[in-house]
Parts: sequence; structure tokens; C-alpha cells
Amino acid sequence: MENGDIIQSPSPLRKIVTVAAIAAGIQFGWALQLSLLTPYVQTLGVPHTWAAFIWLCGPISGLLVQPIVGYNSDRCTSRFGRRRPFIAAGAAFVCIAVFLIGFAKDMGHHAGDSLEKSTKPRAVAIFVVGFWILDVANNMLQGPCRALLADLSANDHKKMRTANGWFSFFMAVGNVLGYAAGSYSHLYKIFPFTRTKACDVYCANLKSCFTIDIMILLLVTVTAITTVKEEPLTKEVQEEETKAPAPFVGEIVSAFKTLKKPMWILLLVTCLNWIAWFPFLLFDTDWMGTEVYGGKVKGNPLQVKIYGDGVRAGALGLMINSIVLGLTSLVLEPVGRLIGGVKNLWGIVNFILCACLASTVLITKIAEAWRQHNGPDLVHPPVNIKGSALAVFGLLGIPLAVTFSIPFALASIYCSNAGGGQGLSLGVLNMSIVIPQMFVSVVSGPLDAALGGGNLPAFVLGSIAAAASALLAMLALPNPPKQISLSPGMAAGH
Repeated sequence: MENGDIIQSPSPLRKIVTVAAIAAGIQFGWALQLSLLTPYVQTLGVPHTWAAFIWLCGPISGLLVQPIVGYNSDRCTSRFGRRRPFIAAGAAFVCIAVFLIGFAKDMGHHAGDSLEKSTKPRAVAIFVVGFWILDVANNMLQGPCRALLADLSANDHKKMRTANGWFSFFMAVGNVLGYAAGSYSHLYKIFPFTRTKACDVYCANLKSCFTIDIMILLLVTVTAITTVKEEPLTKEVQEEETKAPAPFVGEIVSAFKTLKKPMWILLLVTCLNWIAWFPFLLFDTDWMGTEVYGGKVKGNPLQVKIYGDGVRAGALGLMINSIVLGLTSLVLEPVGRLIGGVKNLWGIVNFILCACLASTVLITKIAEAWRQHNGPDLVHPPVNIKGSALAVFGLLGIPLAVTFSIPFALASIYCSNAGGGQGLSLGVLNMSIVIPQMFVSVVSGPLDAALGGGNLPAFVLGSIAAAASALLAMLALPNPPKQISLSPGMAAGH
């Protein structure tokens, strides 16, 4: 019996949907990170060039945490199951982290930060600690959630794709809620305690968003871990692990050594895919505030206001993106079959990603030309410019739905065919996500600074990577073999 053969037949769809719903709580927090935290970091006095380096903590924690959590969740002998203890612990740490992030300015002020000085070193330190904990906790949550979905699918390829599609759908739900909250400028009035001497309206809105995040995450997590039961590891598997314990590093090396060619291609396509995605995910709202709207983080009051309006417009764009993401997630399975398999689907949508990232250059130049024509008085860009930018956000929801589901489904399928542990295999896949994120975090700030200080150089780099990813997916990535339908008692497969 292999580590992954705990559940012998696919679980009902309602259980899969209940577990997948945890993604809504996870992604609500991610949406707030992506839409609000890069501007928020700059209000703490961190320059734009250095903001990307703070985001390094996410990839680094993912590089270490996901494989470790995946490895240990494959072998966890808790009577509550293998995945649920990690999911519960991850949710608890997320709550602690968002509290530190939201109240960083207040705690920094009480620790001695001056309200008059633009740089607030104590608040930055508290923010970074909270940010690290948040990324560790998110990785502790997301990896076991996807592994539990694979367990519940019990080696049924179609069910694995469906489960990851539902996970992607609930990520979209979390995004919609998060971006809606982030784009509403009066949310702090619901939680009046959030506005303080050290925390202005923008900061108070951030606090309010994270308060809602805690409530949503606890609701979906508690529902999932109390209604979906896991079978603990059987006595035979426990004895097998005791007889032949494998060190974690050795297990990782062994996992890479045993990878088949399709999995290596999957890792490479995923790596290029995330080099394409990460610049936009990191700087999308800043692009709206700076390049499209023409505002500034540090400038006169009008420039700061215009920048804030652009950031909120970016949050609206991300909400539109998430609606498209959710709708697309529900039709990936039939569309994939219609166009000849997942590799064609992935390739086509990556060409869409390439075109959208390239179009940011054109939109930026048109916005700059419009501002030069209208003189020094800053006003919002006209409808056609704003609409074009929002259309880019919307179209990007299509490739994002594939990015959030297809690679994970393929990793689970390749892993189940090879007889490996789901947690470890998804941890290996996560390495091909976090390593490019580290690369982009390191190079995007200096690259942007060297080429004018804006976001476009990183976006162009992403566009090139998207095209390479599309070609590799279509030309080299094999479609998974068709699976013969098995009776429920045989669905686990060996």
C-alpha cells in the first residue's frame, strides 16, 4: 500500500466542495495582499524599488514550508487525519499574522515611531514579521487542502481535475470578496475602532478588511474540518514508515530523481508561467495608480489622492478578474476536452496572458500622451483608457483559472500514476512556483529602477515568459493518459 492509498473510493462531490471552500478564506487574504499591501508598504516609508524584496518572504517560505508540510502531512498519524491538523494550524497562524499586519502602524507608533517622519522602521519590522507568518501560514493551509482534495478524489483523474476546478472557483470567490472590500473606501466605518492617531483612513480600511478575512477563514475552515472526516494512516502504513524512515532532504532528492519526463516538463512550464504572472500580481494596482492614473505615492495631496483612486480602480479590476476567473473555472473540464486536452488549453490561455501583459505598455503610453495633452492638472483618465486597463484585468481571469487548477491536477495525476505521496508531490510543484517568484522579486525592482522607475519592464519580461510557457505547453507537455472507469471499490488504483 502506498502513502496515498488511504481513501479507497472517490468521495461525494459535496465533501470536495466543502474542502475546496477553504480556498475562499485563503484567497480573501491573498487578494488583500495583492491589491493593498504594496501601496501600504510604501506608506510605511519603503521605496518602490525595495517593495519587491519584502515579497521575497512569500516565495522563500513557500520553498521551505510547502515541501516540509507536504512531507509530514503524508506521514501524519494523528487520529484526526493527515491533512486536517495542518489546515487547522495554518488557519490559526493566518489570524495572528493579519492582526500584526493590520495593526503594524499602531504598534510601531506605541513602540516609538514618529508620526511626522515618513519612514516608520518599527512598523516596517512588525509588518515584515506578520507578512512572513502570513505566507508560512498560507502555505501550511493551501498545500494540505489540495492534498486532501487529491485524497478525496482517490486517483480518479476526472475527479482530480474537477476538485482543482472547484478550488480555483472558490479562490475566485475569495478574490471577489477581497477586492470588493479593498475597493470600498468607507469600510472602516463598520469597524470604527480601526481608525487611530497613527492609522489613517487607508490603514483603517486595511484593518477592517483583515478583520473580515479572519471571520471568513474561520467559518470555512471550521466547517470543513468538522464535516469532512479523514481516515488516519492504517497500521500497515505506520509500520512501513517506522521500518524505513526517510530523511526529509533525502525524500526531496528521491522525489526529483524519480520524476518522469512529463512531470519535468510540467515543472518547467509552471516555472515560466509564474515568471509571467508574478510581476503583474505584484504591481497591478500600483500600475493603475502610477502609470494609468498618473498619481504618486509621495507627492502633493492631489497626486496622492489620484494614486489612491487608481489603486482602488485596480482593486475593482481585480474583482472583475476574479469574476471571470470563477466562471472560467467551472467550464475548464468541458473546454479542455473540446480543444484537444489540457496542454492545448494551457498553451492558448498563456498566449492570452502574453498579449495582455504586452498591452500594458500601449495603455500606459496612451495615458501618458493624454496627460501631456491636458496639461499639469491631474484628473482621472477618460473612460476609454480606464476601460482598456480594466479589460486587461478581466481577460487575465481566463489564464489565471488555468494557472490555479491545471498544474495541480496534472501533478496529482502524475504523482498517483507513480505511486507517490500527494503532499510531497504538490510541495515539489510548489518549488516551480516560488523559485520564479524569488527571481522576479529580486530582479523586478532594480530592473524597473534602471529603466525609468515604472512597472513596465517587469511586465514585458512577464509577456516574454508567457509566450515561452505557451509554446512549451503546446509542443512538449503530454496530455495525461485516458483513464478507464473503475468500479467504486477499485477506484484507488495501484
